[in-house]
Amino acid sequence: MNIFRSQDPNAAEVVKISSGQLYLVRPGNIRTSRECIYNDCMATVRRLPTVEHNFQLVITKVYDDGDQDLLEDEDETDEEKVFLIGEELEFRSGVTDGEPNFVWRDLHGDVDEFYEFVATGTNAPTRAFFETCVFRAMYERKYRKSADNIQDVALEEFVWHSPAAPKVNPRRKVSKNVEATPESSATTPIVIDEEEETPEERNQVDNSFMSQLDVILEEEAELYFWDMKTDSFRNDGIVTARFCQQKNANFVHWITASNDKGAILAHRISSDMNQRFSQKMLSLTWNHLGDDNSQSSWLFRFNSEQDHANAVQIFTQCLWQTQFQVPWSKAKPDEQSYVLSSYDEDVEMKDVEDEEEDEDEVANDLDPDEGSSSISKPSVLHIIPGTEASDDSEAEDEDAPRDPVTGERNSQLTVGYKGDRSYVVRGNNIGVFNHSSDNSVKYYATISNITTPKGKGFKPKNVMLHDQDSKMILQNPTDPNSLYSMDIERGKVVEEWKVHDDITVDHIAPDNKFAPTTREQTLVGVSHNSLFRIDPRVSGTKLVDSQYKQYTGKNKFSGVATTASGKLAIASEKGDIRLFDSIGKNAKTALPPIGDPIIGIDVTANGRYIVATTATYLIFIDTLIGEGRYQGQLGFDRSFPATSKPKPKRLQLHPQHVAYMGNKISFTPARFNLVEGQEENAIVTSTGQFVIAWDLAKVKKGKDQYEIKKYEDHVVQDNFKFGDDKEIIVALSNNVLAVNKKNLKRPTRHSLAPIREGGGIQSHSSIVNSPY
Repeated sequence: MNIFRSQDPNAAEVVKISSGQLYLVRPGNIRTSRECIYNDCMATVRRLPTVEHNFQLVITKVYDDGDQDLLEDEDETDEEKVFLIGEELEFRSGVTDGEPNFVWRDLHGDVDEFYEFVATGTNAPTRAFFETCVFRAMYERKYRKSADNIQDVALEEFVWHSPAAPKVNPRRKVSKNVEATPESSATTPIVIDEEEETPEERNQVDNSFMSQLDVILEEEAELYFWDMKTDSFRNDGIVTARFCQQKNANFVHWITASNDKGAILAHRISSDMNQRFSQKMLSLTWNHLGDDNSQSSWLFRFNSEQDHANAVQIFTQCLWQTQFQVPWSKAKPDEQSYVLSSYDEDVEMKDVEDEEEDEDEVANDLDPDEGSSSISKPSVLHIIPGTEASDDSEAEDEDAPRDPVTGERNSQLTVGYKGDRSYVVRGNNIGVFNHSSDNSVKYYATISNITTPKGKGFKPKNVMLHDQDSKMILQNPTDPNSLYSMDIERGKVVEEWKVHDDITVDHIAPDNKFAPTTREQTLVGVSHNSLFRIDPRVSGTKLVDSQYKQYTGKNKFSGVATTASGKLAIASEKGDIRLFDSIGKNAKTALPPIGDPIIGIDVTANGRYIVATTATYLIFIDTLIGEGRYQGQLGFDRSFPATSKPKPKRLQLHPQHVAYMGNKISFTPARFNLVEGQEENAIVTSTGQFVIAWDLAKVKKGKDQYEIKKYEDHVVQDNFKFGDDKEIIVALSNNVLAVNKKNLKRPTRHSLAPIREGGGIQSHSSIVNSPY
């Protein structure tokens, strides 16, 4: 039966079932194992006229008469879900409660999540016709030729069958030692045999290296590899998963996998692994970073909750020891619990309203020719170093290079509180940009050749707006004991504020969250181990002696943020966070490090939530005390009881998304949006060419979902426009632009993946010989 022969080859619709329901099925999730996505919808096989031999399975929501009009004014709708038809969908038919159904993989979900379309009222011939059309679409995509004249027997290869279980390795005794004591030695490189014929054989790890590892934990697991060609996890069979410590080396740990042919991979445990644990899937997902900074993504799925719990415990221990270079046993029990709790799923914040969850938008999986051309391009303007104030036309050059004299690029962004302006540092110049009424940025002027009052030029290390945006406070990297006050209207540094002869100013913050909108003159300063107030109005050095506190030890403070009432959160390179109700006192709350240095910190105006930034993930913390004597107060005012410590939540990118992005993750300091009189509702950061935003309401409910936008240039820094929860100001290496948060989309293969030499996306075969 030639299903497609009678169809117009240019027609979009091949076959349709006009009535049904769509469900998302999660076998591992007891609470919502079968979630209804559309209660009334239709299923269509649609031809892609612009990409030959490609078809889509389209599920479209059906509205009652008049309901569609109600959606016209809404910001977002989710009326259609689109799936590129290919073998990776594992499409098959069945029966649900006596009604025919179709089932296929959710390629953007966990490994066993799938969609189910229940075709209500559909007879058997119609179901068979629809299924055959899908198989013929698979045939055309695979073989790049028409399915018009093929016989049904040729479609047998596309009929899904439950996979047979791979051969299981003989189990040997599992070592449950939680801790081992390594000896000092250099690490040994892994040698990969590149002469084998198959990817599996090329992927073997040299047994001489494996003999240098002591096994801490061994479990049987399924191994999956993220295949970027099919946009799905590929099952590589059952393996013996091991967490190991390298002999004669100081706290060097590895993840390995072996099958009956030998060791398959050995990945050194580090912060770059971007690891994620899933309790409902009993899985560990991680990235491997190659020597060329290419990324691949892998997944272990364990057999039982106990095996998964063991893996969480041992991996956490190994990573912690790697980062701190001391035994796990040196951490106090409450510190161990705090670190382990950062991997808890669904860390829902206390007293968050249980609003109806938004339906997750499933991004279209299109061929490269089907790119997201519908997204409007934001206005792009550039700093022109050395120019004077000019009209907008001077900023219209969209290919502005580096400064031809200095070779400088943009390095910092600060968004104004008053007057709708942003400022971008470029070498020893500062570009001034206006926020226009059409939600773009326009070049206004350049403050050139920044110098001290004595005429010595410098490149600002850090800048902060002050005194209703009439001043900008600059830090000079060659003079860490002073701050410099620049009159913005004059474009000139007019004062040097010597803070102290012996105390350096490493970081600064406004007196309170909204102080820059007022005439408040004082500000907060932090050195590597002290906290103090700076008052430029006092004679002599500007540090206020009565509001100065030095703390013992090498604290290595790395950032400070203030609430609307002037309470303070301070982070450190060691990864800990301290909360203060005022300057000059001891911290009310001290939160131990999870493991990585913190490079930035922000806090909501009311002090309820904190976001701290590490290189590869964000730490989100609810400061509300949930029980005990001080229940309902914040950690800024009272100490948390020992039984009610906050649970830090990691916000991080999915390993498979990182694999597409292709480079090492390096976040810029994350920020909440800031609207006076309103609660914050978003978090924004960036890495490489990507701007990333989290919806704060979803984060509070324990969800780690983000939206993303890729640019052609490196993102230096980004932040929300003051008083706005939609417009984000973005400084690229050479550009400055504004983007509406709605233009950030869920990440997909083609929106994230870099183009490799020769075209296409990096395949498995191109990374199997990277150092495992």
